[in-house]
Amino acid sequence: MNWAQRLKRVFGIDIHACEFDGGAVKIIASIEEPELIEAIPAHVGLNRTDGPRSHTPAARGPPEGEFGFFD
Repeated sequence: MNWAQRLKRVFGIDIHACEFDGGAVKIIASIEEPELIEAIPAHVGLNRTDGPRSHTPAARGPPEGEFGFFD
């Protein structure tokens, strides 16, 4: 399984389709330096709260009764 397949399976991210219009996506770079990752959205006028994946899922408690720990 390649990294693109893992992203889709684990996070539901399809890197081959644009999340806005569903069109084909061409990967032109892989940026891994944290400073650049933070700088690029700011440079184009975006902040961390923009975009469809900007929210963090709500926290949830531990499972109850599912494994016999809380019975």
